[in-house]
Amino acid sequence: MSHKPQIKIPATYMRGGTSKGVFFNLTDLPESAQVAGETRDKILLRVIGSPDPYGKHTDGMGGATSSTSKTVIISKSSVHDHDVDYLFGQVAIDKPFIDWSGNCGNLTAAVGSFAINNGLVDPQRIPKNGVAKVRIWQKNISKTIVAHVPITNGQVQETGDFELDGVTFPAAEVQVDFVAPVDATDAMFPTGNLVDVLEVPGNGIFSGASLQATMINAGIPTIFLNADELGYEGTELQEHINSDEKALAMFEYIRAHGALKMGLINDIEQAQERQHTPKIAIVSPAKSYLSSSGKQVVANDIDLNVRALSMGKLHHAMMGTAAVAIGTAAAIPNTLVNLAAGGGDVTSVTFGHPSGTLKVGAETANLDGQWQVNKVSMSRSARVLMEGWVRIPQD
Repeated sequence: MSHKPQIKIPATYMRGGTSKGVFFNLTDLPESAQVAGETRDKILLRVIGSPDPYGKHTDGMGGATSSTSKTVIISKSSVHDHDVDYLFGQVAIDKPFIDWSGNCGNLTAAVGSFAINNGLVDPQRIPKNGVAKVRIWQKNISKTIVAHVPITNGQVQETGDFELDGVTFPAAEVQVDFVAPVDATDAMFPTGNLVDVLEVPGNGIFSGASLQATMINAGIPTIFLNADELGYEGTELQEHINSDEKALAMFEYIRAHGALKMGLINDIEQAQERQHTPKIAIVSPAKSYLSSSGKQVVANDIDLNVRALSMGKLHHAMMGTAAVAIGTAAAIPNTLVNLAAGGGDVTSVTFGHPSGTLKVGAETANLDGQWQVNKVSMSRSARVLMEGWVRIPQD
């Protein structure tokens, strides 16, 4: 039996924030994959190694977690006053499925340096020494992001002493600004309420409950719940929740009902086809705990605790887009996030997550009774891990 040889595609393997993924220049993809569709999805699934019933991604570039099963496609921007278009695909581990419904805030930190390294940014916009402001059009959600990329001797500066909890080694700091993450014409709170009562009926796993919920569309659609209403402290680490299949099923069941109430789906069953969004998170007032790295997080050093799930599992740190939602909700009085942080006027918060802490700031305004957010900022880091080609079978 004869088999066709593998094909190779130029690619870069990068870490951005607490995530990593395979980055492609759009024009380097096979022509049939330069447009959205089945061919593109099949190629990217094979690159990552999905679907993998063993849950290991042994035969692909994925890392078998929601943080490491990611693909990114970058191209010259088609939007005025932007440098590049950024398209993100969240690859399912055990299903032949890529979710294109949202952004990855963590990998956003790597988009600017990839764009510069691949000649996608006008050289005149790159200082010899200083900071290059890369204007990114996030195609999944049609939003502007600005990455502040440090430059030394005309090259991207990746090494540095900035430490990011959830990342083992220090690197250069990259500030990321999410500009107007919610359009003035869009509803930041899809239900019209800062806090809703989310009615979740009982099933074979969950007894049912009326849960307080803040459901917000900023950065990424997110459902915030009070940790204590679900029997949690809010200081839990991954193993506490991810080893509990009943808990994971409960969170997914609640997430589906929240997605329905937010108007993101029309039927509960559709939640399975929209795994990347909305996110679901639990919040609690500041409490001390021991992080996953053994670092002591002291209650006096944080404003609140947040634990968020991504693709059905508790995230090891915090998704960048969920951090945008946290910062925005914290800045709006009387949301569950704001109340967990102590309430009142808040312009920035430092929150505890399983790997440590993260600070995020938001500029919000109330115009004629409608909340708007002008910008959300946070610091991440990014680094090229490997570059060259990925190889996949032709079939």
